[in-house]
Order: sequence, then C-alpha cells, then structure tokens
Amino acid sequence: MSDIQLWTLIFAIVTFSIYIYIAYASRVGTTSGFYVAGGGIPAPANGAAIAADWMSAASFISLAGIVAFANNGYAGSVYLMGWTGGYVLLALLLAPYLRKFGKYTIPDFVGDRYNESARMVAVVAAIVVSFVYVAGQMAGVGLVFQRFLGVGTTTGVVIGMAIVFFYAVLGGMKGITWTQVAQYTVLIIAYLIPAVAVSTKVTGVPLPQVGFGQILEELDGLQADLGLSAYSGAFTQVNMLNMVLITAALMFGTAGLPHVIVRFYTAKSVRAARYSALWALFFIALLYTTAPSVAAFSKLQIIQDLQGTALSDVPGWFNTWADVGLITQADGSPISELAASTTLNYTDVAINNDIIVLASPEIGGLPAPIVGLVAAGALAAALSTASGLLLVISSSVANDVYYKKVNPQATEARQLMVGRIAMGAAILVAGYLGINPPGFVAQVVALAFGLAAASFFPVLVLGIFWKGCTAMGATAGMVTGLVVTMAYMLWTIDIYGNSEGIFGIAETGFGTIGMLINFAVTIIVSQFTPKPSPVMQELVEEIRFPGRSTLVAKHAEGELEV
Repeated sequence: MSDIQLWTLIFAIVTFSIYIYIAYASRVGTTSGFYVAGGGIPAPANGAAIAADWMSAASFISLAGIVAFANNGYAGSVYLMGWTGGYVLLALLLAPYLRKFGKYTIPDFVGDRYNESARMVAVVAAIVVSFVYVAGQMAGVGLVFQRFLGVGTTTGVVIGMAIVFFYAVLGGMKGITWTQVAQYTVLIIAYLIPAVAVSTKVTGVPLPQVGFGQILEELDGLQADLGLSAYSGAFTQVNMLNMVLITAALMFGTAGLPHVIVRFYTAKSVRAARYSALWALFFIALLYTTAPSVAAFSKLQIIQDLQGTALSDVPGWFNTWADVGLITQADGSPISELAASTTLNYTDVAINNDIIVLASPEIGGLPAPIVGLVAAGALAAALSTASGLLLVISSSVANDVYYKKVNPQATEARQLMVGRIAMGAAILVAGYLGINPPGFVAQVVALAFGLAAASFFPVLVLGIFWKGCTAMGATAGMVTGLVVTMAYMLWTIDIYGNSEGIFGIAETGFGTIGMLINFAVTIIVSQFTPKPSPVMQELVEEIRFPGRSTLVAKHAEGELEV
C-alpha cells in the first residue's frame, strides 16, 4: 500500500465513522423528523447542510476541470454564475414562502396548491431528476475508491451505498442534515488547503482568488504559443446567446431542484429559511470562488510539465492517472502505446476533466496526507448529495404516492416504514446506475438543470405569487415544458444525431426556453380554466405575509377538507 492509499484509507475510516456516529445520535421516530428534521435546524447549520447537499461530486471533482479544459476559463463562468445565482432566486422568490406553506416535498406543495394530477407529474419529474443525479454521485464514489484505494469501481460503489444506507435510513432528514454539516466541513477544508498551498507556491500569495489574477497573463501567453485561444478570452468557445441561456438555465434550474428546495423545510421559521439561503450562498462561494484558481494553477502547471517533455521524464502524477485511463493520447489511445523517448506536446494529450481537483495536490507537489484529505473531501461531496437525493425519492414515493394516494389512513409508523423501504430500494437502484452508468450520464446530469427549470420553477413561482394560476394551467405548463425541453435535448445531444439545433442553441441552455414556454402555457391555460377556490386564493395571499403562519395553517387544513 502506497503512502497515498494509506492516508486515503485513514481519512476515509475516520470521516465515515463520524458520519455513522452522527446518524446514530440523530435517529428519528416521526415522519416530521424523517422528512424535514422536525423543522428545527438553525440557519447557519442549515446553510452548511444545503451547501453540502448542493456541492456534489460534480462540483468538487469536475468543476475546476470544466473551467480548465472543457470551457476554457471564461466560458466556465456560466457554471459559477448560474449555480450561485440560483440561490439568490431561492432566497428572494421561493424559500421563505415554501417554508411557510409547510409541506415536506415539492410534489406535496404542487398537489395541495393545484390538484392530484399536478402532484403526479411533479412526482415523476422529481424522481427522474433525482435518479440522474444520484447515479453521478455513486459513479464519483467509485472513481475515488478506484484511484486512491486501488479497489474496483463496484466495490467502491457498494461501500458508498452501505454508508448512505445506514445514516439516511436510520436518521432520515435529521441524520442527513447533521451528517451534511460534518461533510461540508471535510470537503471545504480538503478543497481549500491544496488551493492555498499551490497559490502560495506559485505566486507567493496565500489567497487563491488573488494569486489567480497574477498568472492569467502568463497562462494566456502559453496558450497563444500553443495555437490556442486566450484562456481569459471572451466568447471563444461559447457565443453570447448561449452564455446567457446556459447561465439562466443553471440559475432557474438550481432554484427548481427538489433536493435543494426540500432543505428549506428544515428551517426553524420563515425568517430562518431566508437566512439559510444566505448562509448557503456564503458557504458555496468559498468553494466556487476558489475553483477558477485551482483550474488556472493546475492548467499552468500541466502545460509547463508536459510541453516538450520526454515521456520518460514526465512527473509521477502523469503516469499515475494515465495508468487508470484518465489521461490518454488526443485520439483516445493509451499513453502506454507511446515509446519512452517520445516528446510530448500538450495538445497531443487528452486529460479527463475529473482529475484536476483530485490530482491538484500531486501536480503541486504536496505531501501524501493532503492527497488523502482531498480524496476524503470528494467522498464527502458525493455522499452528501446522494443522501439528499435519495430522501427526495423516498419522500416522493412514501408521502406523495403511498400516503396521499394509496393509503391516506396509514399510521405514522407505517409511513416511516414505507419511507425507509423506499429509501433502501432507491439506494439499490442508485448503486446499480453508479456501477453501470448510461454512456451519456454526464451529459444528462448537466441537462437536469434545464429540466428542473422547465418543469418546477414556473409552477412554484406562479403558485406563490399569482392566485389565479389554475391546476389545469400548472399541469399543462409542467408537461409542455418537460416534453419540449426533453425532445430538444434528445435531438441535439451526440447520441441522437448531434443536430446543431435551433439558432445554435446548446442543449444545456434550452431549459431557459422550456421554462419560458412553461410560463406561457400555464398563464394562457389558466385564463380559460376554472379558478382556484376562494379558500385557496386567500391562502396564496397569506403565504406572502411571513408573520401570519397560524392563519395559513388553518386555511391549508380547510382547503384540504373542501
């Protein structure tokens, strides 16, 4: 066992033990505790849990790589602006009002605000989006275990499944919340330490966000020497229209993701829900403002290490990642096919986006304990998001389907049992998808933001701010937004013909168009269909007054009895 594997194993055992202990100490016996942690989580802790829930394996492992390679610096800013901007929308337009409505899930809100048909559409959308996401998290767990512990992907995924099963099934949302607070602490420390160390080493400035600015000119020059566009150049890979549409799709998609929104039901009050969004934005910004510097430092070092270097003289990190197939020749052929005397050019090598953060300590020449810590941070990011997504699936099945449709007389103990069974079944499916991911799962994870924007965001905003929004309008809007957006995505992604689409609009940005179509259909159909009952219209008016929660609860009960 190498030093890196030893330290990874130590950090994995220590952090997993902490997660399991927290889950055991936070175990619950009520549906309120299982679904929304009893609504008693303080705002700072809730903000940290939201941040951990949101910053998945994609954010921790892939974001810096996307900025460095796939979208070349400037274009990568769409992810930073979109994913953080979505929390501003949540804080202003959704979080406090949904918290006041007091339901456990998005389908629960949709069902009570509109009708049962709308609830079922929302259930299907929530489950599909959540399974797509959780498959990516489990695949990320397998990647980390494969690289840093030398075990197979299947073994790594099974270990991750076992850990999530224990603390998610036992503690529900309460156990997940406090575990996610611990996981955020692990992942942000693991992300910042190597970033600070590399920034200090390269620029002499310990703040990566400041050191980042000092190397941009040098990086631009290196790329120009290689015949590449400037790293900081605007619209070199993504045009202005797609920059706007993709950013908007990510923003509105973030504000409509079910596993993010459900976190605000755990806040102590409407005011706490708003402050939870503020804390979440702060905690997320710590990582998202650091990611561009990690991308730039790593790319600069990679170019300097590889350009004009004989294969026999490359640094150790290169061979380590080439051996697991994440660094190849530009045409996808293994590096091992090259002779040791071959002189490398940066443009002749293909580097997987997912290795940048995991390899950054090795690229920066940091010691083995830091590498092990980064691996533990990646696992924390993947497991925290996986648990939140699995709870969405569990609550959608147990609360919105079983309790609301199949057996409304079910006791609380029976509801808990069904919820835990659904959670266990979801973990098994997620594990299978993580071991055998579809070939296009990475694309679909990115597209899920567009699907969330095109389905959930309009009906949530209109359900809160327009008392004339009808059940038929909301149902028609959700179905139309989902179908049109999905059809466009299938038409344009590589697997189904790789069409350039309409006006060159990227599939990752079409969610914005789908959202606008949803808004239009919902508003138009609502003009010609029966209006909500007077009780529901009064309830919608009251939702927007945070101080009158008692009246809202009475009206909600009255509406359900009508």
